[in-house]
Order: sequence, then structure tokens, then C-alpha cells
Amino acid sequence: MPETVTFDPSLLDTHLVVDARTPLEYEEDHIPGAINIPLLTNEERVEIGTLYKQTGPHAARVRGLELTASRFPAMVAEIASAAAGRPILVYCWRGGLRSKTITAILELTGFRAVQLEGGYKAFRHHVSAFFEPFRPPGPLVVIHGMTGIGKTTLLLGLESDRYSVVDLEGLACHRGSAFGELGLTQDLSQKRFETLLWDAFRQLPPGKPVLVEGESRRIGKVSLPGNVYEVMQESAKVWCEASLETRVGRLVAEYGRPEYRDGMEEALLRIRKRLGGEKYAEIAGYLERWELEPFMAGLVEHYYDKVYYKVREWREDTVISLEDFATAERELEEFLTTQFPV
Repeated sequence: MPETVTFDPSLLDTHLVVDARTPLEYEEDHIPGAINIPLLTNEERVEIGTLYKQTGPHAARVRGLELTASRFPAMVAEIASAAAGRPILVYCWRGGLRSKTITAILELTGFRAVQLEGGYKAFRHHVSAFFEPFRPPGPLVVIHGMTGIGKTTLLLGLESDRYSVVDLEGLACHRGSAFGELGLTQDLSQKRFETLLWDAFRQLPPGKPVLVEGESRRIGKVSLPGNVYEVMQESAKVWCEASLETRVGRLVAEYGRPEYRDGMEEALLRIRKRLGGEKYAEIAGYLERWELEPFMAGLVEHYYDKVYYKVREWREDTVISLEDFATAERELEEFLTTQFPV
């Protein structure tokens, strides 16, 4: 019988992780760093499952062997190449026959391989438990401000070993606004988002402040898991300010690309009711004529500033100006040094 191990995040740093599930299962979500070596194809898994229900386990296993036996040498060679001498951790849906088969074959051919007890299901339980209740590795600092102010640019440009940054929008593949999917494709599942977020937090050094951008509970089609949103509400808050002119200029620089035009029209149509017919027609006219400054100004004044942060039931811990990123970084550094002295 193959050796089994319970899930521990440290395994991801020491083992090659092999996902024995189908490509569809792997695509929905998988353990970080895992390579997909499916024992069965998507179609074969359906066939085996149907046979199991209609005839029983013996016939299903025999058919499984007929389908997969010829592929074993190539699978072992691919895994061995990727492992490059590291021990191997194999998992399937819940630590069943698929991962047991591959682990046994690897052992028989002389490789150090173990099977993950409980499989992907055990990993998912670990991720879910991490977010409920959520305890970040260091004090959380949430960067707030109106749309177009440059919060993401500020965060991604920070360089300091005193704090860490987690890019929630980057992980979600969405900017968290009505036009947030322009230039991005948010095709990841909720499970995948949670796994990526868990992996980002697990790799952070303990004790250091963790900076994130203020978000609503939903970022596009995915949601912040567990009580992450509530923890963000209770954390230190930085409010960023900049002039309308600066915000419009940054929005034009980010979104003002001809290839985004169709997406901008679709996004504008989705908020038509909030704008009202007359204002929608005015702003749509700017877009049609590709007059981006008045288009963005219209969105900021008549949509974004009326929808986002319309009511703030909290008070910020400090205010910084984002007219200039270098100045903002210095002001943020001063706040963090005062708020969280080493």
C-alpha cells in the first residue's frame, strides 16, 4: 500500500505535487504548483463512473486498467522529469484509486512518492478553515480612495521590506468596478480565487503589515472568502485623495485603448439605469466620438462618485495625497512607521 500523508503547506515547498484528476477538475482549481498528470481523461472518467453505477466496482476497475495501462511508462517519465530528484506528492479528488494507482506505480519504479490523504477535498478544507476565521500573518492595512485615484499603481509600486502587499484585484483578474474586466479575463472559479488568495497570504513573512486595496465583498464574479471582508472593515484604513483632473488622466491612461472600445460600450450600457437616459446619452456620445476626457469625467462625477464610498461608516486612520506617487509612498511609510513601530 502506498504511504499516505496528511496535508501540510510545507509539503508544497519540498515535493513535486501531482494532480491525478481530470483536466476539467484541475482547471477548476488545484493545489498551488501542482502539475496535472490525469489518470483518466474527462470522457474516460464519465465512462468509468457510469460503469461503476450500472455494473459495480470490479467491472469499472478492469475497464480503467484497459484504458490507462499503456500510458503508465509515459506518465512516470513525465513525473520523474518534473520532480528532478524531489519527493513526489500525488492527490486526486479524495485520496482514492486514481492517486493510489499513480503513487503505487511510482513506488514500484523506485521513486519516493506519497499519496495525499483525503486528496483535494482535504486541501479545500484547509483553505476554507484558513479564511474562517481569517487571521492575516500581520496587521492588515486597507488602502481606500475613489475610482481612478491610483490605489493599485501605488500598491504595486511599493518597495519596502517593512511591509507586504497582496493584490486582491490581480488575483481576481478584475479591477472591482463596472469597467473592471476591460483587458482582463475573469474566467477563474471561486475555488481558484480562494486558493490563490490562500497561497499569497501563506507566503508572507509573519508580523509585518499587509497592505491590500479596499474592495467590496465581491470583486467581479468572485467573492472574498470567509470573514476576510469583515476583517478588512476592522483594520487600519488609509484614505487617498487626488484631484478630478488627476483621476481622469489616470483613467484615460489605463482604459483609453481602441481595443477596449467595445467593452467600454457594453459596460456603459450595464449602468445605463443608474445614469439615467439623458446623462447616459451624453456620456455615450463622448465615447462614440472618442472624447475620453469628458467621457471619464462624466463617469467619475455621475456614476463612480455616487456609487462607491457614498456612505462610509468608518473613519480613516490617515489621509494621504495621491497627486504624486513618490510623495504618497513617503506619507504611507511615515504612517506605517508610526502605527506599527518595529
